[in-house]
Amino acid sequence: MNRISSQLASQLSLVALDGRRRPTRPALVVVAHGSRDPRALSTVRTLLDRVRELRPGLPVHLGHIELNAPLLPDTLAALDTDEAVLVPLLLSRGYHVKRDIPEMAAESGVRARVAKALGPHPLLVEALYDRLMEAGWADTPGTAVVLAAAGSRDPESKVDAGRTASALSERLGVPVVPAYATTAAPRVSDAVQALTARGHHRIAVASYFTAPGRFATECAATAPWMASAPLGPHPAMARLILHRYDQCMATKGAATYLRGAANSATSHQQPALAT
Repeated sequence: MNRISSQLASQLSLVALDGRRRPTRPALVVVAHGSRDPRALSTVRTLLDRVRELRPGLPVHLGHIELNAPLLPDTLAALDTDEAVLVPLLLSRGYHVKRDIPEMAAESGVRARVAKALGPHPLLVEALYDRLMEAGWADTPGTAVVLAAAGSRDPESKVDAGRTASALSERLGVPVVPAYATTAAPRVSDAVQALTARGHHRIAVASYFTAPGRFATECAATAPWMASAPLGPHPAMARLILHRYDQCMATKGAATYLRGAANSATSHQQPALAT
């Protein structure tokens, strides 16, 4: 029902009071990774409903890199506008943000710009903090946190996760160590062991994932004390998606557009570290 109401509001917003059609705004296309876990798609759809509630009239669409429909190329092909801002539902820089998404956009017939990854950003720290509070967080002696992220071979991804861990540590007042489900080191279980060896006996795992899935479940299982839920449709996540959209719109004059297969994704300029 929320999606139907948003679509109706979007259509009405295109008509001025004198009956003439207003210029359309670039569509917001949220790009999720995709997951075999059905909870992930349901979670992302709920998050997009929150985005629509915050910005009535803005065309909001979903595309996936893999595993789930609609895939990003199909979403772009179905747009009723020739301009879009793609906001990755990804928490750090990496191959998907730098290569996969720009290449898919370049092969479409849409004038597309790719926004920054969601993290690092204070709104993510707000969401992580709230999820820990919901899980029963209590700051007592011997407490520490493992920030459990997906992992990437891209060194900038680890930089981004490290900055989020530092900001969360400052917010909580306890050590926060970034660790990974795959690809990068340390793994979450190794970080738990290292913190235990340093005398921390109450170790929480903060789930730094956008939605439920295999990695989030496996990381939570390593928590010796408690694990928070994935960020999911937290209100701060919806606000952050719109913030990334607005950043792209504000830099329109200097933005790099990707249109047609002739535009190489390797020429896409990556932004400075996210803020």
